[in-house]
Amino acid sequence: MCDQHCPAEAERPALPVSRRGLLVGGAALLSAGAALSACGAAEAKGKGPAATAPVSPDEALQRLMDGNARYVANAPAQKDYSAGRAARVAAQYPFASILSCADSRVAPELAFDQGPGDLFVVRVAGNFLNDDGLASLEYGALVLNIPLILVLGHSNCGAVDATIKVLKDGTKLPGHLPELVNSIKPAVEAAKAKGGADLLADATVENVRRNVQLLVTGDPVVSGLVKQGKVKVVGGVYDLASGRVAAV
Repeated sequence: MCDQHCPAEAERPALPVSRRGLLVGGAALLSAGAALSACGAAEAKGKGPAATAPVSPDEALQRLMDGNARYVANAPAQKDYSAGRAARVAAQYPFASILSCADSRVAPELAFDQGPGDLFVVRVAGNFLNDDGLASLEYGALVLNIPLILVLGHSNCGAVDATIKVLKDGTKLPGHLPELVNSIKPAVEAAKAKGGADLLADATVENVRRNVQLLVTGDPVVSGLVKQGKVKVVGGVYDLASGRVAAV
């Protein structure tokens, strides 16, 4: 999967929405993160589910891939989703964050055969990063100590396809849909410039890679944790037909 070693773009693409507020408060967030984490642990002590042993970014990625293999084989682990429900009220210990498309056919907990409390999922049509999504992923990395962030695109993505059609035909979309198109547009243009045979598939991959890069350079929180080796950012594409997640 594409990680922090992916080739960077010539210039870092700007987020669709200004991140000035996050940057101004970045130092305060970093200093407060440890306190928030410690406070949460103290409150959960003796009341929540037992904290699992910390896992490395690579171990977290392997756990995801093992779960996806079970899902593809239609051999999920046996789960009682009611077990531990009361304990989870007090604490959570997810091992991976997922930036996923909001498509109803893509369910990260199912695709990776994980149960409640295992994944910290942020979803938006087109699986692109904005300020709200970045703040959520920062919270997961800094406060919940999640070692892995996966940007998950999928085949036949309607948001990417709509962006292609807007750029090709000049279609005017209502409401806030133009903002979605503007966020995905750079990936479509990058894929088009490469001249591949399948623009939708190529743009989907480019969109994942672009948002991986945005996260890797997501000052002040994620990029710092990546440099320290505490967090890894990777990308993958979910195939709707097979259920398999392929590294990109």
